[in-house]
Amino acid sequence: QSGNHADLYEIEKRIDELMQQLREASIRTDGLFCNLDAGFDGKSLRTALDSHNVISNVCPNRRNGGETEDEYLFDEQMYSERWIVERTNAWMDGFKSILTRFDTTVSSWKGWNYLAFIVIFLKKIHKSK
Repeated sequence: QSGNHADLYEIEKRIDELMQQLREASIRTDGLFCNLDAGFDGKSLRTALDSHNVISNVCPNRRNGGETEDEYLFDEQMYSERWIVERTNAWMDGFKSILTRFDTTVSSWKGWNYLAFIVIFLKKIHKSK
């Protein structure tokens, strides 16, 4: 999608596509939760997730007028753990062979990911010594 659209552009369609891919992969979505930042705080996203029985944990955006924070469940403790995933994604972005995905086979792409995880792990244990 082009870069001139906001995060919630056609979000219902994107959520439907994602849920379809998960079903095709035989991955159950009941009880799944989606932990998102304030940029995704919108009724369309919550409605799309609710239609698939996915629990939305979206940080309230203060710029959204008319909605109170009490309208939706927001678990701050769960949200505070979100940075772990974001940090790991940033580490993975440091490996250009994974980021640009020149590989054409899934096994090769997986191999590069495993190699990146090993390098990250070795760097972490080396720093701790």
